Formats: sequence, C-alpha cells, structure tokens
Amino acid sequence: MLNLENVTSQYEENAAVLNNIDLQAKKEQITCVLGPNGAGKSTLVKTIVNLVKPRKGRITLAGLSIERMRTHQIIKQGISVVPEGRQLFPKFTVEEVLRLGAYFVNDRKIIHSRMEKIFKLFSILKERIDQLSGTLSGGELGILSLARALMAEPTMILLDEPSLGLAPVMISSVFKAIQAINRNGITILLIEQNAKKSLDVASYGYLLRKGQIVAQGDAVTLRDSELVKKAYLRG
Repeated sequence: MLNLENVTSQYEENAAVLNNIDLQAKKEQITCVLGPNGAGKSTLVKTIVNLVKPRKGRITLAGLSIERMRTHQIIKQGISVVPEGRQLFPKFTVEEVLRLGAYFVNDRKIIHSRMEKIFKLFSILKERIDQLSGTLSGGELGILSLARALMAEPTMILLDEPSLGLAPVMISSVFKAIQAINRNGITILLIEQNAKKSLDVASYGYLLRKGQIVAQGDAVTLRDSELVKKAYLRG
C-alpha cells in the first residue's frame, strides 16, 4: 500500500531529520513505527503527506508516486491523518467535528451515510452527537479523532501517537478502536512510543532512532529484539 525508498527530509536548512528511510506498510495490515521523542516519527508522517518536502527518495501509495504531490492531492488519493495531539476543535460538537472529516464531500446524503457507518462502529459518538468535543473524556477524544479520519473513507490512515496523554484504560479503548478500523479493511501506519500495545496489534514494525531505521521485523521478532526490550519492555 505505502512504500518509502531511500527517503531523506529536513526542516529548511537544518540537518536531516530522516535519513535514507526504507519502509513499507502492507495493504490491510497494521504497521507500527516505534521511537522515542525526537526520533523523527512526526516528521515521517509529515513527509509522507508532503507537509515536509522530502529532499530525496521516492514515496508511493498503491504504486502511485506521491512525493511531489501537494498535501490535499495526497489526501484525495485515500490517506487520512490523525495528527499528534488529535487537534480537535473543543468548541465544535461531535457532529461538527465529524463533518470536518468529510470536507471534500458536498452531498449531504453521502455525509449522513458515512456518519451512520461511524455510529455502527462507535456507538458512543452517536450518544455524544450534540456534545462539545472539549467536554469528552480522553478516550472519547481518541475515538472521535479516528472517526473524523474515517469520514473521508480512506484506504489508509496515518496515526501519530494516538495514546499520547491517555490513562492506561483509555489507551486500551483506543487500541481496540484501531483494531476495529483495521478489520474493516483499512491499512494503518501506527506511529507510537507505546511498544507493547503497538506490537500487540501490528503485523510488522520498525524502530526509528535519530532519524534512521535501526531495527525492523514482524511483531514477534521485533518484540524479542534486544533494542526494543532495552528501550521499552524492561523495568
């Protein structure tokens, strides 16, 4: 589904943040990218959708080169992004936030149909339809951010730190939502620091450190990697 070949990117004249990244996210699977703060995880997401322009390398989505496309053109190819911190509007209702996710759609019937699909997947949002998003719990906000991304009916979702700032019980609910979305055939690239939860749901994973891929493998192999154990799974 998504393929990065020898991708390097940086902010203006600064040193490269990502260095020669080779990465694949297979169709209808969950692929995770683990890494500490400052590893380049958010830059990776921004590079894929051309908010940060790659200095070199090739990025393809379902075989189509997208590294030179503008961000809105990439989104139209079927990618949705759940950004770090979710970036929801606290004074918008749940319904208004969901409608923002379908901003390319002008047909009210289509928007309504998509909302009904969302409500079947996440019934809590139907119960909260008129509630201001700023009054939702952390877990509900996480689910709302996923639902907003689904309103575009993407083939792939990029999730940037969906567990950030959540209590453990809320993290579990968000990861269950991620699995539910994936079971509907949507490819997911999961960018996370929570290695245990990520490797529990992912088929394949990468470890990013200082802008470089330092380990990769199927979820079981990566979980057994000494690099991952040392950084995330011990103590």
